[in-house]
Formats: sequence, structure tokens, C-alpha cells
Amino acid sequence: MATTITDSQKPFSLDPYHVSEEFGFILPAPLMPLLNTQFLESHRELRLAHLALSVMTMGYVWQEGENDTVKMLPRNLAIPYCEVSQRLGLPPILTHADAVLANWKKRDPQGQFDMENLELLVTLPGGDSVRGFFMVTLLVELAAVPAINSIPLVINGVQCGDTETVTRALEEFSQAMQGMTDALKLMHVYVKPEVFYGVMRIYLSGWKDNSSMLAGLVYEGVQAEPMEYSGGSAAQSSLLHCFDELLGVKHEAKSGAFLTRMRNYMPPSHKRLIQDISLQPSLRGFVQQQACEPLTAAFQLCVTKLLALRSYHINVVSRFITVPAARARQLRNQGNISHEETVSRAPTALEETGTGGSGIMSFLKTVRDSTRDVSI
Repeated sequence: MATTITDSQKPFSLDPYHVSEEFGFILPAPLMPLLNTQFLESHRELRLAHLALSVMTMGYVWQEGENDTVKMLPRNLAIPYCEVSQRLGLPPILTHADAVLANWKKRDPQGQFDMENLELLVTLPGGDSVRGFFMVTLLVELAAVPAINSIPLVINGVQCGDTETVTRALEEFSQAMQGMTDALKLMHVYVKPEVFYGVMRIYLSGWKDNSSMLAGLVYEGVQAEPMEYSGGSAAQSSLLHCFDELLGVKHEAKSGAFLTRMRNYMPPSHKRLIQDISLQPSLRGFVQQQACEPLTAAFQLCVTKLLALRSYHINVVSRFITVPAARARQLRNQGNISHEETVSRAPTALEETGTGGSGIMSFLKTVRDSTRDVSI
């Protein structure tokens, strides 16, 4: 006589254990499903999703290097990526707003905001140099906070004709820019030039003005035609755009057009801040009109510090791009493609170009010279 089975004595089954009768312990159909973005609500959630999808996309596109790039981003990445990008007002590619501004945590939540206590949320190939590159850049952003906070004081002081307030605010401003330069110097400590040039750079590259992907990239399920987007660039940081508008720096046509285009890679609210600063009464004109020696000296020191920051950035680019590029060319010309020489395997398409698509040294020098021109 069969025993009656109660609810607590159901027949033993493999189903609760995620074991398939057809595949056993193998996960059936392991491909990522089409992700639903409708449950992402807050700005912070959307930024984190954009960061994660950006890093997955860069890894997918550049996994085989510059000579075997993909033509299409699969729909299970492309559709949610473009949905999140549209809601944020950011392009569907890895930007400074992702890789730096939204890609950090403190190891000890109560600890200092410094290199020893900072960690990336997500990373790319390149080991410790990736962490160093993004974290040093984050510290440059942090050093700029007093300068950002000085901007309303300067603008309101100009509107009220308060030379003393403007002078004090500009002094804070120049000190912050010195702090930015000091933070940037850490790049030489935490990033290896051969790793940055030979391993990391390609994963920061885009599919606009890049000879490896002249046709752009098709985002499957979004648009049949390829789309073009620039890769990550320091020009996507809102900091120097704000500083230029405040101090009245006017850039040459070509470099100015590139900088303006990079604003489309910023969060819209940051882009709007830059635009609104540009609409305020001229600080430089106010300084000239007041003919106040302490005010003029404070303004001139700001220009000097901004010029020094840009000059030092050129020094960094020379060490991390120009010198390794020359070494890579030398090795290739000698037919010496060595696994010991990381730079010899670096992409050739970016030798004299920034990951954002600019001719990097000529661009940086032109921008520096435009800064010098604003001196009083």
C-alpha cells in the first residue's frame, strides 16, 4: 500500500537546485538577457548603470585590439545602454563622468579621501596603473572643489562691485589650481607610462576620428546606421571649461570647437553651469575697470596658475604618450614586437592622437597659449 505524501514530503526534485534535466549543472542559455531599465529611478542608480554598461561596451569593442574591431554592439547591451544614456543626457560611450566621477569608493568609509583609501568600482585592463590613473584624476577633481565654490562668490561680487570679495575669492581660486597641479604630479607615482600607452589607452578610445573604426559602431536594436562617439578625454572634465569661462579665456577656432563638442559628453547640469557662467558679466573687464592693484594681482595669479596647470599637463602627456609612441615606432621599424616591451604592441591609430580624437600635443599647446593671452 502506497504511503500518502504530505506537503512537507513532496517528491525529491532537482528543480530547486538549478539543475537541468537536459544540461545537468551547466547553466542553460547563459547569455545576458535584455535588461529592463525601468526600475532604475534615481540619478545615482542611472549613473552606476551607465558606468557598468560603458565598461562592458569598451571591453566588448576593443577585446581583440585595433585590427579586429567589432562592427555592432549586441542588442542586449545596446538597448539598455542607449535607454540609460538618453535618460541621463550622456552619450552611450565611456566618459570622464563615468570612469572618474562615478567610479570610486572609500575602502574605509570613515577614512581619508586619499590614494591609500580609494578604490575603483569597476576597472579595465592595466592593473594598478588603471586604478592610479583614474584615482589621481579624481584627486585633481577634489582639489578643485574650493575653486568651484569660489565661482558664485566671484560672480556675485562682480555684480555688486565688491572688489574685496572678488579678490579673496580669486585668491582661493588660485590656491585650488595649485592643488590641482600638485595632485596631477601623482600620476608619475601611480601610473606606468608603458602600461598606460600600451594597454590602457585603447579601452578609453572611441569610434569617432579613429582610423580603426572609421565607420563608427552600430547599436543593434537602436539604429541601423553606425553612430560615432569620441572616447574619454580630460577635455570632458567640466573644471577647466568653468575656469575658462570665468577668466574669459577665448580659444582658437579648431581647439575651441573640440572643447565645445566635449561638453556634450558631460552631465547636462554641468554643461548648463558652464553656459551660465559664460553669460555673466565679464570678470576680466571688471578687473580692468576697477584698476585695483590687489584685485589685478589676484586675477593675474589665477591666470598664472591655470597656465602652469596646462603646461604641466603637457609634461604628463609627453611622458605618457609622446615618448612611448616614439619608442613603439622605433621597435616596429626594427621588427621587434616583443612581449617584454608593452609599448611595441600598442595601437598605431592613436600614436599622436588623444583618446577623444584630438591631435593631442598641438591641441594642448594651442589651449595653453590661449590661456596666456588672457593676462592683464
